[in-house]
Amino acid sequence: MNSLEIKKATVKDLNVLQFIGRQTFSETFAEVNSEENMIKYLEESFATEKLTAELNNPNSYFYLAVLENKVIGYLKLNTSNAQTEKQAADALEIERIYVAKEFHGKKVAQALYAQALQTAEKLKATYIWLGVWEKNFRAVSFYTKNGFVQFDTHIFRLGDDEQTDLLMKKTL
Repeated sequence: MNSLEIKKATVKDLNVLQFIGRQTFSETFAEVNSEENMIKYLEESFATEKLTAELNNPNSYFYLAVLENKVIGYLKLNTSNAQTEKQAADALEIERIYVAKEFHGKKVAQALYAQALQTAEKLKATYIWLGVWEKNFRAVSFYTKNGFVQFDTHIFRLGDDEQTDLLMKKTL
């Protein structure tokens, strides 16, 4: 994985971001959710208008994991009013770290997480936080291994299904 690059995404990357976002979310959650809920979530969350607004938001940061000119994962970070839940002004949210299934276990998520830490340092964040589905054991384990601890829960709506997310944070 020596040729893995982490690149900041811009509006020019909209189509590739839509593709990798839909692909990785589907690979991760399609088996355990209804087709209707998945379709609704993917259409809304990766709609051109929504993603364009997020890419243009100065308080959101997108990064692409690129291997041999192929995007294999991505990272979305939020600060200030772009955070999905109100947190401290000096907090950084990891909203998404997703990697194509064929690259799981190959340290791509760790490279994206390292980019999150770099961004947090640059922004002088005092902590990083995130929400992760309680049944996404692989992700919960990843964050725990990286020093995150649970501090709360919240409801994540996937279509008409209410799911419990663990809110986890790491003090920097």
